[in-house]
Amino acid sequence: MVTRRTVVAGMAGLPFAGFAASFVATATHAQEMPMADTLATSAGDLVIHPVDHASLVLEWDGKAIYVDPVGGAGRYASLPEPAAILITHGHGDHFDVPTLEAIAGNAPLITNGDVFSKLPEGLKANATALANGESGTILDLPIRAIAAHNTTEDRLRYHPVGVGNGYVLSFGDKQVYIAGDTEPTQDMLDLQDISVAFLPMNLPYTMTVDQAVEAINTFKPAVVYPYHYGDSDLSPLETDIDAAVEVRLRNWYPG
Repeated sequence: MVTRRTVVAGMAGLPFAGFAASFVATATHAQEMPMADTLATSAGDLVIHPVDHASLVLEWDGKAIYVDPVGGAGRYASLPEPAAILITHGHGDHFDVPTLEAIAGNAPLITNGDVFSKLPEGLKANATALANGESGTILDLPIRAIAAHNTTEDRLRYHPVGVGNGYVLSFGDKQVYIAGDTEPTQDMLDLQDISVAFLPMNLPYTMTVDQAVEAINTFKPAVVYPYHYGDSDLSPLETDIDAAVEVRLRNWYPG
């Protein structure tokens, strides 16, 4: 067995295989948002807020960047208002117009082309579409769009090539990768110097846990957050990932 760091928020001593089941059992008793984490960068601390399933908030320099916010404004009531919003693709667990209209205000949005075409005019006025491989800025931070799609033939109908985005954002000397819905693409496998990666792992829509393990061991982020995992068995993350990678398990399904 590989000795490695696996950090389960608020669940010290919990056997890894029981992780998902325990959170399902406790969700009705703990409605608060999962704990936040802090990443030190050369330009100040980045605070990472898991929210729910595929939604998260990155707080930096007094500004909050929302990623794939869905579920209504109430879900974000305890967080700062968004200074910017990123949307990876147009599926309903990542893109929800009523939520955006309730929370966006004048915040700029970065989207893929499909989402951009579906935005109402008020949101579209503040939006920029990036295609796979394109770069831009958001809140003066460098951002680039990473290919996010299925690679297994019978899953391509879920996320076709060239539609969805992952994003790499640079915060000072640290790079954060948000994969969106994807299997391991060449763009992902070619990544270097990633400090934090958010990777989905549930069938049939994204990668298997074994695919995630292989990808993690290829591009070796310093920290990986499994998200968008549903009821997947995450136990291979305990034993099969390079010991230098820290796995942070957070409750992405708080109820």
